[in-house]
Formats: sequence, C-alpha cells, structure tokens
Amino acid sequence: MEQYKKEFIDFMVEAQVLKFGSFTLKSGRQSPFFMNAGAYVTGSQLKRLGEYYAKAIHDNFGDEIDAFFGPAYKGIPLAVATAIAYSELYGKEIKYCCDRKEEKDHGADKGGILGYNLKDGDRVVIIEDVTTSGKSIEEVYPKIRAQETTEGGIKILGEIVSLNRQEKAPDSTKSALEVIADTYGFKTCAIVSMEDVVDALYTNGDKKYITDEIKVQIDEYYKQYGASK
Repeated sequence: MEQYKKEFIDFMVEAQVLKFGSFTLKSGRQSPFFMNAGAYVTGSQLKRLGEYYAKAIHDNFGDEIDAFFGPAYKGIPLAVATAIAYSELYGKEIKYCCDRKEEKDHGADKGGILGYNLKDGDRVVIIEDVTTSGKSIEEVYPKIRAQETTEGGIKILGEIVSLNRQEKAPDSTKSALEVIADTYGFKTCAIVSMEDVVDALYTNGDKKYITDEIKVQIDEYYKQYGASK
C-alpha cells in the first residue's frame, strides 16, 4: 500500500471522520463503521485532504485534466482544496467547478454552475466524499452534459471518492462505484477502500480502532452486504 494511503487512513480516524462501533445508516443497515466527511472543518484538515485527493488523482488519471467537478454541497470544498493541492504538488493549474442546487438567474455568473464554465474539449474528474448508491451522479451527469455544445464534447475521465465502502449498491451485487462505471462508461476509484482500512488498522495495525470485536462485526457485515468481487 502506498504511503499516502496509510497516512490518509490514520488522518480519517484521527479527525473522527471514520468511526467504528454501531451505526444506523440512511438505508436502515446497521453498520460497524461510519464515515462523515463533514467532520473536516479546519484549514489544516482541508489542506491535507486536498493533498490526498491530488495524489490519488495523479496516480489514477495523470496530469491531462482540465477541471475538477465537485457536486454540491460536500463536493464543493473537495474540488477547491484539490485544485489548490494539485497546483502546489504538481505545478499544474486545474480549474474547479460545482453545480448549484438552484440556478442563479442574474449576474455574470448566472446559471447552474459555480466556478469555471465547462466547454467542449475539457477533460473532467468528478470528486465526491463517498457513494453508497450512485444517486448523486444521476443528478450531476446531465448537468455536466448540459454544458456541451456537441454530444460528447466534454470528456468525463472518471469519478473519485475518498473511501470505497465495497458494499452492494441497491438492487445490485456490485459496489456503487462499479455500477457507476458500468452505467456511464468512465473510470471510478477511491483514495482507499475498506479493505485497505482493515489491512492498515487491524491486519498490520495496533488494533486500537478496529479491535477483534469490531473485526468480527465488519466480517459479518460484509457477508451480508459486501459487493461481489
């Protein structure tokens, strides 16, 4: 596992973004872990978060990128922080843009997009915190396509999230990231997966966060909800 991935896992638990215990998810599932990207609230946390996204994007997509798209609302600070980090780490200026929940009907920046206005020829990476159902892409994808003047004019390189939960999406045996890739035809990836987390904190870790008891609960959870491999 790359060093930045190990550091990111430690960062998530130290920032209390990733927690272990017993949690009821929106889906009604009882989960032994929970991730809340809204817990990143300080400048130093956002700086580090942007750096981890930038490193993972560089590894997965290279430098031929024109814009980062962050779906409202959590994706907005992610896209901004990543654009800043990418410039600092790799010397490449990549623009950021986000969607508005409600279109602005006045001013020079009216419309449904905040930040850079996408155009034909642009290569875009979508940045999210986590996805369990892929529902957000159903809203975001047509908004990006609406910026084109010719069909397929904007190239969506792919989507990246911070954590791949590796559990079944609704009505599927595949993970949400796999369903998105199959449906839209672009690459999906994550900074780390839950398999990486278990490896770092339990298998090769001190078991401070993932205890033997929690590990049993995680194993049982994935027996029921784990995506097919």
